[in-house]
Amino acid sequence: MSSGTTHIVGAGLAGLSAAVELSRRGKRVVVHELARHAGGRCRSYYEPALGLTIDNGNHLILSGNESALAFLDVIGGRDVLAMADHAEFTFHDVKSGERWVLRPNDGPVPWWVFSKQRRVPGTRAADYARLGNLLLANGSDTVTQKIDSRSDVYRKLLYPVLLAALNCDPAEGSARLAGAVVRGTLAKGGRACRPLFAAKGLGPALVDPAVAFIRENGGEVRFDDAVRAFEFSEDRVRSLQFAEGALNLNPEDHVILAVPGWVARTLVPGLPVPTDYRAIFNLHFKVAPPADLPKIIGVINGTTEWLFAFDGRLSVTVSAADRFNETEREPLARQIWSEVAKIAGLNGEFPPWQIVKERRATFAATPEQDALRPSTETRWRNFHLAGDWTATGLPATIEGAIRSGEKAAKLAMARGF
Repeated sequence: MSSGTTHIVGAGLAGLSAAVELSRRGKRVVVHELARHAGGRCRSYYEPALGLTIDNGNHLILSGNESALAFLDVIGGRDVLAMADHAEFTFHDVKSGERWVLRPNDGPVPWWVFSKQRRVPGTRAADYARLGNLLLANGSDTVTQKIDSRSDVYRKLLYPVLLAALNCDPAEGSARLAGAVVRGTLAKGGRACRPLFAAKGLGPALVDPAVAFIRENGGEVRFDDAVRAFEFSEDRVRSLQFAEGALNLNPEDHVILAVPGWVARTLVPGLPVPTDYRAIFNLHFKVAPPADLPKIIGVINGTTEWLFAFDGRLSVTVSAADRFNETEREPLARQIWSEVAKIAGLNGEFPPWQIVKERRATFAATPEQDALRPSTETRWRNFHLAGDWTATGLPATIEGAIRSGEKAAKLAMARGF
């Protein structure tokens, strides 16, 4: 067995995925993380303004996310999540007050589109056949070049789903990446669309057990450990530069860079990365959801886009949210609460709240930005990339981040590590 070490820079899900994959195969890994915690944009923490533990973002894992589920199985986090028995997604139109439930059948043959009780109101079975246009899209196509934006299927289903998945208006979003989302979910049937719920947050399911697994298998996870630069020589990275000095690499050592794209560009000048990033904000209300409220509701014609019901709180997600970056927080929270109260059937006073904004949450999944995503492999033989901003074939998702880390780990092993 090689005596080399893989140094993984970044302890987000991509970096943790790479470290877990290497650790479980008996390889030595050291994870270097700038922050004092792991998880990056997918972590759970105690929010004193609410007196509750919340997730940094309201992320969604589906039963069709094969890489994420395999990762959970390896680290022992699967039992922390509860999977819905069937795929059911409630939608609520704030303007009209209409509410409906999308119910794809479990199997891959989509007979559900022939049932008025299962499909989007006002649509016909033939309308869903046009989703196949996304599966045939090329790299330059936008969503609305392949799907009629005037249709109810688009307005009441594809728009809210793809706005969240692409983190940009689907009118400018990549049809190829949208097709990848459809291919991994609805095209496989409802069995691939069942949501998984984390009662105590995604941190205890995805992050904490991953760190524990790495350490239990001989790896290290070092916090407050910022890599400042790399020294490259010919076809290899030779050292990692820290504030206190350089860590010289042995010939058998590898490096996996698993930080956000814009950070990667500062560490490796000239590295091709996406350049357009969009905000996401999550708004948490400390209020007990009604017992009959669905755990997830897609919201149409409102500022609210997705409403999540957790124990002791209601949480809202708004994607492509740059337009709210300078908005005053309390008026925005009150505006959204007025929608949430109507959707949830609540008449109480304005509850304690907290807004969590990520100004550069993900790259905007447009055709132009997708074309800038680099591959895992670089021109340096012992230097590899991981992250949801690399060329995963998916938008910036948990599934893509985990997949990228696993791919980088396998490439390091294939290179003789």
